[in-house]
Amino acid sequence: MFRPVLQILAGASLCLAVALPAAAQSDEIFYSAHHNYRAVSVVEGLIQPWSMAWLPGGDMLVTEKPGRLRIVRNGNLLPDPVSGVPEVLYNGQGGLFDVVPHPDFANNRFVYLTFAKPVGDNSTTAVVRGRFENDQLTDVVEVFAASATGRPGHYGGRLAFSPDGHMFLSLGDRQAPPAGDLPAHPAQDNSNHQGVIVRLNDDGSVPSDNPFVGQDGVLPEIWSYGHRSPQGLAFHPETGDLWETEHGPQGGDELNLIEPGNNYGWPVIGYGVNYVSGSPIHQTTTLADMQQPVRFWTPVIAASGLIVYTGDKFPMWYGNIIAGGLAGEQLANLYMSEDYKTVVREDTLAYGIGRIRDVRQGPDGYIYIATEDRAGTTPTAIYRLEPVDR
Repeated sequence: MFRPVLQILAGASLCLAVALPAAAQSDEIFYSAHHNYRAVSVVEGLIQPWSMAWLPGGDMLVTEKPGRLRIVRNGNLLPDPVSGVPEVLYNGQGGLFDVVPHPDFANNRFVYLTFAKPVGDNSTTAVVRGRFENDQLTDVVEVFAASATGRPGHYGGRLAFSPDGHMFLSLGDRQAPPAGDLPAHPAQDNSNHQGVIVRLNDDGSVPSDNPFVGQDGVLPEIWSYGHRSPQGLAFHPETGDLWETEHGPQGGDELNLIEPGNNYGWPVIGYGVNYVSGSPIHQTTTLADMQQPVRFWTPVIAASGLIVYTGDKFPMWYGNIIAGGLAGEQLANLYMSEDYKTVVREDTLAYGIGRIRDVRQGPDGYIYIATEDRAGTTPTAIYRLEPVDR
């Protein structure tokens, strides 16, 4: 099934965006079509923050890529990392990735972490589950580890729970070269976990209704495939749709509506080219049995965290998909059609603050963004977007 494709140029916007300096102050104002807002620093001194999550009592959990889980309590970053975090491979794009509380955290105290797990001289993407009590992670068990190893990149590692309680995890192609016989690329071979999204029960077991269960030579965890480097994953709370963003090569970052059993084309179809030579990578841009992105970006924004906004602080953005950008140093604010299936226009938000690794909606209805220093040598901040009266 084909989906409509909309292309934009990174940094282009239908409204005016004002760039903030790296150390944004609360009196700096962004202007957008419907809401003016400030970017207020709320947590500072973090080293490569990768993900944010809130607990029922109000604490914020933050992962730092080098392998630390941090607690922000009453606006203060506690000095000591949380104990019990497993060993991570901090190399290249590897490290500690997502932190996600179980949907029933208030009763079971489960927290999930995704990370680059050392495997001999190599590594893979893994998920652990532990109980978070008294500022410690205990009873930590591995619930999933991908079969794929490869270069220290394109791990995926973004995790999201569906409204019915299933756990979805993004897994990249581990930088397998898009050369030779393209249909034989690992992302097109479902006997491995390269370039896929998997669907699991909350204990890591395989749901019996996954699309490839019972098929010879196909891993039963796989929900969709043909992905390159999926970095954003979020469910729409009203439609239940699963949305994903992923990195293209030189051009062709994608926003995809993920459906079970579908092939999203990497590297057979797409809109990017080789980094150095600029030569074509893909056979074509469309094939009948491969899904088109709902939107793609050329030049790329290096898509990162992803939310569907449903808060009350920015009412005109309700139902919008908001995607972070690393290289683009921005938020892409995507206005959706009435059925929430297609993108009708885009604003550029929070432009110029820095590399945005994650974007989340807080329990207070504000939008929070985590910025990172790519080299990991300079501490960075988490900002909160706050509306400003016109």
